Amino acid sequence: MSSVHDEFLAANAEFAAKFEDGSLPLPPARHALVLACMDARLHVEKVLGIKNGACHCVRNAGGRASDDALRSIVISQRLLGTKEVHIVHHTDCGMLTFTNEQLAAKIQADLGVEVPPGRDFLPFPDLDQSVRDDVATVQGSPLVAPGTQVFGYVYEVETGRIREVK
Repeated sequence: MSSVHDEFLAANAEFAAKFEDGSLPLPPARHALVLACMDARLHVEKVLGIKNGACHCVRNAGGRASDDALRSIVISQRLLGTKEVHIVHHTDCGMLTFTNEQLAAKIQADLGVEVPPGRDFLPFPDLDQSVRDDVATVQGSPLVAPGTQVFGYVYEVETGRIREVK
């Protein structure tokens, strides 16, 4: 059995013993969704002061506006009333360190599996441009409500600060 697994079960028992948020409504109170990188150094709820029940938080590698992230945004908007999207990327991101070709070669070497041609893992060479690209992707999606406010930020893992990217 995994020691992390055991730690998670113990931590949850402690959490559940003090849990008081069972009656929060389904829609997010602040009508906002945060799309952020999955990096373990980025705790978006703490960084942005988000309380339980306030916002939807969607995380993936790089905080990218991928098809699956857009799926979550659309569901959040159409079914739960989200009006704003906040995209958070960060400094020292692993997505800056490789290309699709390099990762495909690693997968082939490690697993003996060929990555299908055209598979995009959405790495990026320019942090600020990746934020601008993802803001544009959300704004340009025909499935996202017209007039949706979309904001982009970079979280600095070195300082704990965010800065807006325009």
